[in-house]
Amino acid sequence: MTSADHRQLSCCLTFDFDAMSLWIGSFGSNNPSTISRGEFGAVALPRILRLLRKHDIRATFFIPGHTLYAYPDLARRIGDEGHELGHHGWVHENPADFDRDGERRNLDRGLEAFERVVGERPGGYRSPSWDFSPNTIELLLEYQFVYDSSCMGNDFHPYYLRKGDEWSATEPYVFGEITDLVEAPVTWGLDDFPAFEFVSGRGRGLSAPSAVEEIWRGDFDYAYENCSGGIYNLTMHPQVIGRGHRMLMLERLIGHFRSRDGVVFETLGSYVRRWKTDNPVNQWKAANRIYVGPDTKSG
Repeated sequence: MTSADHRQLSCCLTFDFDAMSLWIGSFGSNNPSTISRGEFGAVALPRILRLLRKHDIRATFFIPGHTLYAYPDLARRIGDEGHELGHHGWVHENPADFDRDGERRNLDRGLEAFERVVGERPGGYRSPSWDFSPNTIELLLEYQFVYDSSCMGNDFHPYYLRKGDEWSATEPYVFGEITDLVEAPVTWGLDDFPAFEFVSGRGRGLSAPSAVEEIWRGDFDYAYENCSGGIYNLTMHPQVIGRGHRMLMLERLIGHFRSRDGVVFETLGSYVRRWKTDNPVNQWKAANRIYVGPDTKSG
């Protein structure tokens, strides 16, 4: 693996260990068969950890509080093997479905689970389903998270999130205040769930690994050639990527990533903290002046 002194691109493998919470929270299922799909995440997780250990890779795992309580030994094993743990809600609920107090309760319940199960407070947050409410950014700042990984305002470069944006269908977009909360951006194109997981009435899923491999490899190759110092942020779910044919695809991709000089594997937290040091928020504000709409006071 390339040393940190010769970074061309940081490759961050991230896993959302949702287990049953995905089907209970996001899908609102009361069907034992549907909910059992989440149990496969616990079967697949050791496979993933073995693969990461084989290639000496440190990854980031976002875990809902509900999953921490369901599988405490697996959660502790993830941390014991040197991987980063991140907050992923309470029961994979959508923050946009709650008022400020409700969203706060979900953050608290997730943090309480972290403290009880693994004895640590995570510095990173990923929203279930990548949705925000108008209150999410302010709450993440209040809870002193270092970074989020849910938004899509860039592809291979992090940025500082704003609070207080205003929008409507009739007025110009108004950009709010830049905060010191870093965004490690994501995209549905680099997520295994929509490509692979079959959910009746919600898309086809069950794509051939070769098709997904082409997309993921293509984005990696573009980032490597054009986004020096950037981040390749790949989102996976143990209950999805953990199927045999997909694990083979992931190992092929790891081999491709490792073959490029200047590529390093690291956790999101490691990358973000270094990026934040190299890009102080005050300098970022000065260098990224944002258009705020027409000057209505001008004649």
